[in-house]
Amino acid sequence: MQVSLKYHYVMKTELVTTLKRKATKVLSELHKSGEPVLITEHGKPSAYLVNVDSYEFMQSRMHILDGIARGERAILEKRTFTQSAAKQKMNKWLN
Repeated sequence: MQVSLKYHYVMKTELVTTLKRKATKVLSELHKSGEPVLITEHGKPSAYLVNVDSYEFMQSRMHILDGIARGERAILEKRTFTQSAAKQKMNKWLN
């Protein structure tokens, strides 16, 4: 699955060769600023370098958004229950 995200702010960009040669410096700057770094290869975007906290936050947010999307899909497909029907189903599992 390819995801295309376009940011409307100026992001720090580094060549992959710079990352290879100066990884410690690039990481240090990443930790100080907290801003992602766009890594390019042959003049084209190749990867984003983000700190661990930002990555974990994005993963958590994606999980929440995925749950919301599944819920919306269930509503559209009429795969929902009334409160009383849901209560009955839950009682079967809890008893």
